[in-house]
Amino acid sequence: MKPFESSSTLTAMTDRYPTAEHILRVLCEGWDVDRFAIARQWLSEGIPFAFQKCPAVYESLRSWLSEKLDVEAKEISLTGSARLGSSLKNENFGKPFGPESDLDLFLVSEKLFQSMCDDFLKWSSDFQNGRILPNNKREKKYWSDNNYRGPDLIERGFLDSWMIPTRGGYDSKEIHQTMSDLHEKLKATENAPIISKTSLRCYKSWKSYERQQMINFDSNVEKLATRPVAMSH
Repeated sequence: MKPFESSSTLTAMTDRYPTAEHILRVLCEGWDVDRFAIARQWLSEGIPFAFQKCPAVYESLRSWLSEKLDVEAKEISLTGSARLGSSLKNENFGKPFGPESDLDLFLVSEKLFQSMCDDFLKWSSDFQNGRILPNNKREKKYWSDNNYRGPDLIERGFLDSWMIPTRGGYDSKEIHQTMSDLHEKLKATENAPIISKTSLRCYKSWKSYERQQMINFDSNVEKLATRPVAMSH
């Protein structure tokens, strides 16, 4: 019987919250299967760094969100520095989680994904046909960018809630309100992490989630490998 095999790089990563530098080393030196392991085990499972001292709050948050958004609590997770303790984003690589950090939530729900897609396509049609107008040049720039990028993201199986405006009568307004309420509930909760803002991304499936992580890894690893690390926890 052959034993299970793991690369020496991944085998050495035993920390619950590995540093950004350690993850980068695995991305650069490990196997493709190691990248999937990072996406699954370290980036989507377990108690996030931001809630390490209050895991019960994290579970209450997931239960509350599951009721508000009509999704399974176990399909709700965190990404970014709130998950690992430091950021993997190119521009903030190694920056530790802190009060100025965002709480980047994601969930996997084909039903909610389809609802958000319908909302986005309705808004896109309204925007292109002048039925809804941006308030200023800055908003017009963001809307134009979102309108251009949205179809590609939908094709890849995910969408960010902030890409659909809060005004205009779209159903996703309820998601925006839920995320705003979530921020206020965290402020009122003892021992909960202090954050800057909340965000929500919805994936069509776990396969879509893993595929997007691979795209993120591939697009950033070369740049990250040649730039100095800002900070680490």
